[in-house]
Amino acid sequence: MSSDLGFILITTVTAFLSYSTNALLHSGSGSHGVSPRDYYLTTDEHWFNQTLDHYSPHDHRKFRQRYYEYLENFRAPDGPVFMIICGEGPCSGIAKDYMSVLAKKFEAGVVSLEHRYYGKSYPFNSLTTENLRYLSSKQALSDLAAFRQYYQESLNVKLNRSSDNPWFFFGVSYPGALSAWFRLKFPHLTCGSLASSAVVHAVYDFSAFDQQIGESAGQECKAALQETNKLLEIGLKVNGKAVKALFNATELHVDADFLYLTTDAVVMAFQYGNSDKLCVPLVKAKKNGSDLVGTFSKYVRDHCMKVWGLHVRLYNRKHLRNTVVTADSTYRIWWFQVCTELAYFQVAPANNSVRSQQINTEYHLGLCKSLFGKGTYPEVDATNLYYGGHKIAATKIIFTNGSQDPWRHASKQTSSPELPSYFMDCHNCGHGTDLRGCPQSPMVIEGKSNNCSSPDVVNKVRQQMVEHIDLWLSECRGSTRSSK
Repeated sequence: MSSDLGFILITTVTAFLSYSTNALLHSGSGSHGVSPRDYYLTTDEHWFNQTLDHYSPHDHRKFRQRYYEYLENFRAPDGPVFMIICGEGPCSGIAKDYMSVLAKKFEAGVVSLEHRYYGKSYPFNSLTTENLRYLSSKQALSDLAAFRQYYQESLNVKLNRSSDNPWFFFGVSYPGALSAWFRLKFPHLTCGSLASSAVVHAVYDFSAFDQQIGESAGQECKAALQETNKLLEIGLKVNGKAVKALFNATELHVDADFLYLTTDAVVMAFQYGNSDKLCVPLVKAKKNGSDLVGTFSKYVRDHCMKVWGLHVRLYNRKHLRNTVVTADSTYRIWWFQVCTELAYFQVAPANNSVRSQQINTEYHLGLCKSLFGKGTYPEVDATNLYYGGHKIAATKIIFTNGSQDPWRHASKQTSSPELPSYFMDCHNCGHGTDLRGCPQSPMVIEGKSNNCSSPDVVNKVRQQMVEHIDLWLSECRGSTRSSK
């Protein structure tokens, strides 16, 4: 993810896969006159009885995990199966993004599994720290392996055959990392993986995140953002309630939580290919000597909140401490993953930051303690030791990243023959551009690239993706035939 992994990693939630900046979570919901149902190939729910704890020989409890399937393009009986991994948010269906184009091209069936604890796939009715102990990337990978076995067996029964179809795994953001890690840990279960904007390297103090925001903004917009942030900090000291009221955020009693909200609003513009909606009016206001805070608050209300789904309550600690399962539980759940395993703490760089210095390591650790209790700490070193981080030692994984996406610094950006990495350099190439097109939020049907500032750059990467998928599926089929 989601905008991401704070609230935006890595903050999407609903409409389409999953994305935040700290959460990799935020996805837009603007429709451009299109019915929400038109965004999906299917929204028909199916259910699978999943093992709660894959690592206990004694615990045999199960929970219901939601999944989707779309077989309209499937070439029976031996066509490929494309697995779309859902991540840190509800999985509402199989999105009609560029995956729909790939499925048609390769005559593939498509399945998508909702991540444990998110959406309707929750094992418990209460999200206490104790009940969240089965939430981890390791358990999620084993979920995928168990589901893949179940689905292949059910497909064999349906098609009256005994051999496996070739599978290929796909994911964006945190699901992109899961896609890469699945190929690493279960190479016999997938012919390859696409890891789009994949945050495979867990980062404790992620100062490079804001450095990228400043670089993507350019000098004029960066200066306007820094001045706006200073004015916000001054305003909070003079009359904090009045400042927060401009953003409909008076419920945020902790100033640092409010400043996290405003920073996530900045991040969303660059992460999802909409920087002009923020920078153009802000730079103009600075040049004209106009009200920067008023201009910025209008952007937050009109775009982040009305169109892209940014909600103030999701930065409210009282709300985040709520252990009752609700539609907004996504953020508590994602923070648990952040606070125990992944971190991605988006701290302010020591110098020249667009983020308040109040958003530091202590802020994040204090929030983790506030939400989940004493002793909650992200085991970043253990995560990178287990998966390899930037040095992931696997084969047949395609990594893709957009130039404006701050999350790319947690991805694999160096390329090799077995682990090709492609870079899309354009003004609005952000998080998951290869599958989502431009902008990345609101959703673009079929992930069309025509609104990217350099469509040819995106199309070239897509062509390279197709070539790798085609080759690796062919090699998979060849190895299956030779083993008979």
